[in-house]
Amino acid sequence: MSETVAEVGEFRLIERFTRHFGTTDAVLLGPGDDAAVVAAPDGRVVACTDMLVEGNHFRRDWCSATDVGHKAAAVNLADIAAMGARPTALLAAVCAPQDTPVEWLEGLAAGLAAEAAAAGAAVVGGDTTRGELLTVTVTALGDLEGREAIARGGARPGDVVALAGKVGWAAGGLSVLSRGFRSPGALVGAYRRPQPPYAAARHAALMGADAMIDVSDGLLADLGHIASASGVAIDVDTAALPIPEPMRNAAEALGADARRWILTGGEDHAMAAAFPADVLLPEGWRRIGAVAEGAGVTVDGRSWTGPTGWDHFATA
Repeated sequence: MSETVAEVGEFRLIERFTRHFGTTDAVLLGPGDDAAVVAAPDGRVVACTDMLVEGNHFRRDWCSATDVGHKAAAVNLADIAAMGARPTALLAAVCAPQDTPVEWLEGLAAGLAAEAAAAGAAVVGGDTTRGELLTVTVTALGDLEGREAIARGGARPGDVVALAGKVGWAAGGLSVLSRGFRSPGALVGAYRRPQPPYAAARHAALMGADAMIDVSDGLLADLGHIASASGVAIDVDTAALPIPEPMRNAAEALGADARRWILTGGEDHAMAAAFPADVLLPEGWRRIGAVAEGAGVTVDGRSWTGPTGWDHFATA
């Protein structure tokens, strides 16, 4: 039987948790002191935070501890990348019941460390505490490397709307798991471990994207944030968003709408951006729509009816 956090105690738990964390050139002082020291050559720090709560964002019977670690890191690192910044560091705080196996928390740490490394960052510290509900809160930091941040409010009429990464896969995976199945693996895997296109986000920053956002709540919902912040209208071309075969087959088997997964499904953490029309789209990006005068988001020139994405506080 694995030891529990109550049996191990706080300080041994911290030692076993932090031994999984590596380092990078940006980390001047890592875990083990009152605080970490992270270089900020640009003089500005991009920061964000996100929380994963058991039963809301993950289930332990659906996801391994390492999966949860990957996801907890990815949702934050994607936000940093969407600002056009280079991820540098993560801080992770964990609230866990006393009977939580230490082995599970070590798996969580391994996932956090691996996803951070994939984005070129490192986990530099955090906190642990006791609580009734398993909760993982991560704060991410990033460096703009001398560039301006890419905000949501920079899209202009005439811009091209482009997408990097996958959309709809995690929503399909959630539907599959919710029905008690574990396949197709490509969809389930996308739900368990999102794969934000970190390199593509950096390419967009270097090529002068006007606006960019991490697609976490749904493509239409997040493009709506760009449209609202920029005071423009965005139209999405569904011909540029073909339905992959695994998604189509799963939707048919479940009686679901694969197109709705693509347009409104969240948790893939793709990147959506607006580029000037004369910019050659960088590697990893594809055109999916256009920016015009007006307001709101349309699909193939028509209004969209129904939810556009996820809202934590909407009535179920």
